[in-house]
Amino acid sequence: QVQLVESGGGLVQAGGSLRLSCAASSLPFSRYSMGWFRQAPGKEREFVAAISWGSGSTYYADSVKGRFTISRDNAKNTVDLQMNSLKPEDTAVYSCAADFLGYNYHIAHSYDYWGQGTQVTVSS
Repeated sequence: QVQLVESGGGLVQAGGSLRLSCAASSLPFSRYSMGWFRQAPGKEREFVAAISWGSGSTYYADSVKGRFTISRDNAKNTVDLQMNSLKPEDTAVYSCAADFLGYNYHIAHSYDYWGQGTQVTVSS
């Protein structure tokens, strides 16, 4: 049974940092593109960042570019999201997702598996 489990969320002041981690199990992790999405209350889910299978190319939403960094460790089956210079508008539930041999990084319904999500709250 495939599982994606996020950790690292919490409450932080504006300008602070958090590091989210997603641990995957029961799948050939290196062959999955991995993405992070977020959903704020009353808003639609939006793409945050992704890292491709194979080359490990990275992709970011404009709103987080230069502040967030996605990385993966195929030996540990984990994908991390380092979030710096956090803003109140970054407040949301953050979920990781896995897409087998995927390349439609920004499209949520392209992903095969999802984690439960972790809450990130940025206070002003």
